[in-house]
Parts: sequence; C-alpha cells; structure tokens
Amino acid sequence: MSSQRHADLERMLDTGIVGILRGVPAEKTVEVAGALADGGVDVIEVTADTDGALDTVARLSAAFDRSEVLVGAGTVLDSETAGAALRAGAEFVVTPSFDAEVVRTCNRYGAVVAPGVMTPTEAVNAYEAGADVLKVFPASTLGPGHIGSLKGPLEHLPLLPTGGVSLDNVEAFVEAGADGVGVGSSLVDSDAVAAGDYEVLTDRAAAFREAVESARE
Repeated sequence: MSSQRHADLERMLDTGIVGILRGVPAEKTVEVAGALADGGVDVIEVTADTDGALDTVARLSAAFDRSEVLVGAGTVLDSETAGAALRAGAEFVVTPSFDAEVVRTCNRYGAVVAPGVMTPTEAVNAYEAGADVLKVFPASTLGPGHIGSLKGPLEHLPLLPTGGVSLDNVEAFVEAGADGVGVGSSLVDSDAVAAGDYEVLTDRAAAFREAVESARE
C-alpha cells in the first residue's frame, strides 16, 4: 500500500464519519462540504448517481486542499466509473456492492476503496481482493448487532456501516465494533441545504463527531 493511500485510509478511520452528498445542487457543494468540515467531518463522498457528479468531484478537489477535505466518489457500480471518478480527482471510492474490477482499478491507482458487503463471505472475499475498508450496507436493515457478529470472527476487518445511520444509533454502531460510519440525509439536511443554512450542517457534523468520539472512549 502506498504511503498516500495508507494516510487517506487512516484519515477516514480517524475521522470516523464519511459525509455523503447525494442530490446536493452543484452550486452548493463547496459550501456544504466546507460546513461539514468546519464541524469535523472532513471526509466527503459525492454519489455517482447525483447529476454532474464527476464535475462536482473535480470542483471540490479544486476548492479544497487534500488536508482540508478528503474527497471521494460513492455509489460506484463499475470500473469505468471508478476510473473516471479518480481521474476527476476522487481520492477514495465507495460502492454499494463488491465488484472485483472496481477494487482492482482503485488498487492500481493507489486509491482507498470501500466496497459494499453484507455477509461474512462477502466481507472476506472483498478484503482479500484488496479492499481497504468494508461498507456494511444497508446498516438500517442489519443493525448494530450485525456489526458485532461480523467483528466476532473477523475482528481485523475495518467496517463502515452505511445507510440509515443517525444520531440516535451511531453510538450503538461504534460500540458494536464499527470503525466508522457513512452518513447521508441525517447529516446533510436537505432543508438546510435548500435554505443555505450551513450552520445547521456544521452543528450536525460536530454532533456526529462528538457521538463517535464518545462511543470510542
């Protein structure tokens, strides 16, 4: 693993939260990412199913130094999209499922990759194929108990439950063994974004960081 890839992975796990931007208007993405970073969530994923996603990745990469915001692409379904996202400036890739070609592409470019898994078999196969962290999805369906069950025999695997994580359950996920979480609508409030009330996003980011840190103690 390259030193930069290792540093990016450590950054993601230390922060403990990946803020997910899905459907955020392109003209507001820099302000939204900045607001989240001000609250301590400085690892930001732009989902590939958002209009103009690659342009948004490029815009964020140009607006922020890597040390300020780590920018990635999510909901990546194939290696072509992964490659395009990395060329646009993404520093990590997240997928909803495990695709070996996506993992290989990210490994080739030295980028952190987090494929989606649900079962122990999927988790082991993805990790052995070169995944850096495993997105356990959908977290809302599986619950914190599933994380604890996976961590029992697979303690060495870094897990990132995503989908339905909120302030009400984030501590339970971390206490169950999650190494971090992916958070979308519970963090990036659409009403606040529409109103340009970015302080709400900063406050939520800070609340999530506080909850994660508290659960880690």
